[in-house]
Amino acid sequence: MSEHKKPAAKINLYPVTAAIWRNSNQKGVFFSVTFERSFKDEAGKWQTASTFNASDLLLLAKAADLAHSEIYKLRAAEKQSDDDA
Repeated sequence: MSEHKKPAAKINLYPVTAAIWRNSNQKGVFFSVTFERSFKDEAGKWQTASTFNASDLLLLAKAADLAHSEIYKLRAAEKQSDDDA
């Protein structure tokens, strides 16, 4: 059974979602972001895609902006926990 990693934070601006992932390597902690668009298929089942329509682009840009701000908060929290250790 594989263990699924959960995002450090999520930004939801229907139908666009940004997931912020905490990663680490020998240089330290860093964050990356994935974006997806939710939609219902012809059978009414929810699906996701990594492509965006023209009408999604402003929401995508806003989700990216909010993700950027959230990453700064996460970095500050990481620094604070390092300082407390």
